[in-house]
Amino acid sequence: QVQLVESGGGLVQAGDSLRLSCAASGRTFSSYVMGWFRQGPGKEREFVAAISWSGGSTNYADSVKGRFTISRNNAKNSVYLQMNSLKPEDTAVYYCAASSGRRWPVEAYHYWGQGTQVTVSS
Repeated sequence: QVQLVESGGGLVQAGDSLRLSCAASGRTFSSYVMGWFRQGPGKEREFVAAISWSGGSTNYADSVKGRFTISRNNAKNSVYLQMNSLKPEDTAVYYCAASSGRRWPVEAYHYWGQGTQVTVSS
């Protein structure tokens, strides 16, 4: 089992950058595929980005490709989301998630953080 804690959210202006972090507990962090999801006001939760066990593979939602970058540091049990050129439509609660899946890309995530708010003003 793994526990996830996000940090780094805040209020920024359109065009700004923000870096989210997610710290994971446990000694088997590298055995999980990690992902970021978000839920905007009045919207369903949506996939943002994912990174494979060693970080060699990533995938992104079309809406963030070229602007967001997911990375991980297995030695620090952490995953990150670098968000550049932020837009008001990026406003959401961002969640870190971990998947025990063994096939890339994974289909389900089994552990979730509590979320961190990102607000982008125009």
